[in-house]
Amino acid sequence: MGVPAETRAIFCESALLPDGWARDVRLGIAGGCFTSIERGASPQSGDQRAAMLLPGLGNVHSHGFQRGMAGLTEYRGPEADNFWSWRELMYRFVGRMTPDDLEAITAQAYVEMLECGFTRVGEFHYVHHDPAGKAYASCAEMALRVAAAAASTGIALTLLPVFYAHGNFGGVAPTAGQARFINDVDGFARLLEASRAAVANLPDAIVGVAPHSLRAVGPEELKSLLALAPTGPVHIHAAEQTKEVDDCIAWSGARPVQWLLENSAVDARWCLVHATHMTADEISRLARSGAVAGFCPLTEANLGDGIAPAAPFIAAGGTFGIGTDSNVLISAREELRSLEYSQRLRDRARNVLAAQSAHSTGRTLFAHAQRGGARALGVGGARGESGLVVGAAADCFSIRSELPPMPGRPDDVSLDSFIFGAGTTHIEDVWRAGRRWVEQGVHCAREAVKRRYQATLARLVS
Repeated sequence: MGVPAETRAIFCESALLPDGWARDVRLGIAGGCFTSIERGASPQSGDQRAAMLLPGLGNVHSHGFQRGMAGLTEYRGPEADNFWSWRELMYRFVGRMTPDDLEAITAQAYVEMLECGFTRVGEFHYVHHDPAGKAYASCAEMALRVAAAAASTGIALTLLPVFYAHGNFGGVAPTAGQARFINDVDGFARLLEASRAAVANLPDAIVGVAPHSLRAVGPEELKSLLALAPTGPVHIHAAEQTKEVDDCIAWSGARPVQWLLENSAVDARWCLVHATHMTADEISRLARSGAVAGFCPLTEANLGDGIAPAAPFIAAGGTFGIGTDSNVLISAREELRSLEYSQRLRDRARNVLAAQSAHSTGRTLFAHAQRGGARALGVGGARGESGLVVGAAADCFSIRSELPPMPGRPDDVSLDSFIFGAGTTHIEDVWRAGRRWVEQGVHCAREAVKRRYQATLARLVS
C-alpha cells in the first residue's frame, strides 16, 4: 500500500476554527501543515471538498494490543469480577504475543482510530520484553512494531514508553504476568533512547515518558525518570480504582493524586490518566496545575472503575482529553457521549458538562477533548498551535449531516448530532498531515490490515 498523495487544499462549506464556525473556508496545505486559511473563499480547481470540517482529535491513552482482547473477557467467574480479575486475563493474552502479533493488532486499532476522527494517538507502551521477560536483540523491538503500525496506517504517534518496576506500592516484587513490562532505571534509560530512534523516521512523532503508576514506580525511580525526560509529555495512571486509592493511603498516608501533587512538579506537560477517584481538593489543585485529566469513559465503564469527576473538574478550570485505553470499542464520539451521559446518570440532570459554556454540549465536549488531547500529547509549538490554524499539522476530518436543511440551524446542531445522534451524521474523510487516509469512512489500508489482524487473532485465541 502506498502513502496517499498530499492534498494541496481543502474547501469546506463550514469549518470549526479556534474562534468558532466559519463559512466557505479554504485551507491551503504544504509540507503536512496548514499554510493558509481563507474565510469567505471560493473553491479552486483541484481542491478536495468537505461539508463540515473539524480538527482531528488526540487519543490520549491507548494500549493498542488490547484491541485483540475485545469480547474475550465478558464471562463472569465464580468470584467477584473487576479490574483486577480482568488484569489477570490480560496478562495471559500478553504472554502469547509475538512482535508480529503486536504490530498486526496495533495497526488494526490505528485504522479504526483514524476512521473515527482520532489523528494522533498516545501509545502507553509497556510490553517491552519477550514472554520470559528477556530483552529482545533490540531492546526497543516492540516500540519499533508500534512505529511500524503507525507508519502503515498514517496516524500520528506520541510514543510513551512505560517504566514498570514493582507489583504494588512499597516495592512489592512483580508477578510472573508482569515479566514483559519490567525494567530498572538504567535499562529504561537505554530503552527510552532506543525508542526515540525507533520513531525517528515518522513525521512529527513525539516521545514522552510514562511512569506506569505509583504502585509500579517508587518515589526515587520517579525522580530519575523525570530527569531522563526533562521535556515532553509525562503520563501516569492515577486513581483508577478504589483499591488503588486505599493501597496508596496505606503505603504513604496520601491518595494517589494528592501524593503526585505534593511530591512531583505536576504541570501542563502531565496527563493523569483516569483520575477517577479524587476529592474536591484534589480536583481543584489538579485543575490549577494545568495537567490534563485523561478520561477513558468506555474502558472505565467496561472495567467497572467508576465515573470520572468531569463536571467539577471543568468547573474548577481543568482541561481533559479522551482516550480509548483498552480499545474494547474505538469511537471518539462514543467516548464523548459516554462521558456526558455518565455525568447525567450520576447527577440526574441533562447537559451537565456545558453548565459553564455558551455553546452546546457537543461543542463543549469536542473543544475540551481537542485542546486537552493536543496538550497531553505534546502537540503545538511555542504558542501551542493545534487545530485548524496556520502552522499546525493538517490533521482534520469532515462530517456530513443527514438532517434536513433548516434556515438558521447553527452548526453546533450538526456537531451535537454527530456525538449524540449516531446514524444522523457520519464521518466522510480524514486527513492526517495533509494526506487523505480515510475516504467515505473507509481507511485506504483497511482490508489489508484487517486480514492480517484476523489471522493473528485466529492463532492467538485458538
